[in-house]
Amino acid sequence: MRLVYETMAETGERHGAMRRVASQLGIGYTSVRHWMREAEIAGGQLPAVPNALDERIRELERENRELRRANEILKSASAFFAAELDRRSDS
Repeated sequence: MRLVYETMAETGERHGAMRRVASQLGIGYTSVRHWMREAEIAGGQLPAVPNALDERIRELERENRELRRANEILKSASAFFAAELDRRSDS
């Protein structure tokens, strides 16, 4: 990755630098491109999850919290009505 960053600094090109380094090392451009992406994710320069997926995860987490809260309310209501029925049947 250091070679790619140095070549990018020299040429000012990103993809051209990756192609050049891949050619010099005798490896595929796609491999270098994936390694660069992984390095940028690890370095915090790119998000690990694409924005659309990240938003969907937030929506699902919010929905999950709401469903858990509703479930707790239903459990409380069920316990209340069960106790009320027991009280009435004892009378």
